Amino acid sequence: MKKHTFLQGVHPSDMKDLTENKAIEKMPFSSDYFISLSQHIGAPSIPVVNVGDSVSQGQLIAKANGKISANIFSSVSGTVTEIIKRKNAQNMSVDYIHVKAEGDKKVVLPKMDKIDKESVLQRIFDAGIVGLGGAGFSTSVKDSPAKPVDILLINAAECEPYLNCDNRLMIEYTDQVLDGISLMATAIGVEKVIIGIEDNKMTAYEKLTKSGYEIKLLKKKYPQGAEKVLIYTCTKRRVPNKGGLPMDVGVVVHNIATAYAVYDAVRNNNPLYKRVLTVSGKGVKTPKNLWVSNGTLHKDIFEFCGGIKEDAVKLISGGPMMGFPLNDQNCSTTKAESGLLALTEDEINLLQPTNCISCGRCAQVCPMHLMPMYIDFYIQSDDLDNALKYGAMDCFECGCCSYICPAKRSLVQSVRLAKQKMREKKK
Repeated sequence: MKKHTFLQGVHPSDMKDLTENKAIEKMPFSSDYFISLSQHIGAPSIPVVNVGDSVSQGQLIAKANGKISANIFSSVSGTVTEIIKRKNAQNMSVDYIHVKAEGDKKVVLPKMDKIDKESVLQRIFDAGIVGLGGAGFSTSVKDSPAKPVDILLINAAECEPYLNCDNRLMIEYTDQVLDGISLMATAIGVEKVIIGIEDNKMTAYEKLTKSGYEIKLLKKKYPQGAEKVLIYTCTKRRVPNKGGLPMDVGVVVHNIATAYAVYDAVRNNNPLYKRVLTVSGKGVKTPKNLWVSNGTLHKDIFEFCGGIKEDAVKLISGGPMMGFPLNDQNCSTTKAESGLLALTEDEINLLQPTNCISCGRCAQVCPMHLMPMYIDFYIQSDDLDNALKYGAMDCFECGCCSYICPAKRSLVQSVRLAKQKMREKKK
């Protein structure tokens, strides 16, 4: 059986055994939900409720602020107690709607009269669906490319260590996921669908083969599931650097969780207010895969998983390679959050960074063919122009460079700093 791959990348231990065979459980309702108005790329959503309002599960509570934004819905029935600023997982202060849970009232979107390109696109927008692989880009915008496309590429790689949410969706909700893929193909207007899946998910692979779609079995390597990497691995089309997009090579990419969300919105009329989240790491007493309502506090999730062990030293939102370290358990979940990790000392790097030894390993593994050591050098020297010259804005922060660096330099953090300085300069 032929397996596809790319030349760069790294081979971290995937650590998926902690949850790969654990069926998805439903997270019980908590008492308080903090629902972010900035959980997608683009402008924050605009609240349409006021303090004191009663809301139902599935009710619109914030509307999209322009095309590159998304509607937001209450994930529980209850009362709006405040609209406040809180820190998110990226340590940025953003607006949240605080809902005190009570009752079991639920509303859904209107039933669709027909299933065609325009109707499905409108439902995707109305339901507030964004990319659930981490980026949070508006799905309706991605499904309306400005250039001709002929391939819908489904990202089933889930290459981040520890995470199994997409894997469990493929295993437990195969028909629903495949239906969602078909609906997205309808929205985009393409017939050709390719699914790329890593070879450490053979149960899911066997289930997907009944779809009739072209399945590309991928060698387990990180970051196999990165959008531009996946496109090249599965189609041999190369998305150009310097702002190139998948549609430039005739491709639209979606992940498994997004496909399920489209199915649920079209067939069940449910807007997006819940998702599957993997809670893992050796610092969690009982790792699980969970259906989690949007806005659930991290502390409530950890508590449902038995709590955090005493030897846990680091909490992460997302995966260990591209996720964000957490200062505490007070953040709440968003649409794009796929993992919540509690890691022990033997799972993380505690070494202090030293001077670069000019070994070039970071450049050798970079899937975007950049030179991270130069980006790091120039941004630490406060030379933004040269940091940009060496591709800071083309980096998608996969973390291969930091992982492989023998000097343990914080190369990804340097890239993020360069991007932050660039945003400040634009303002």
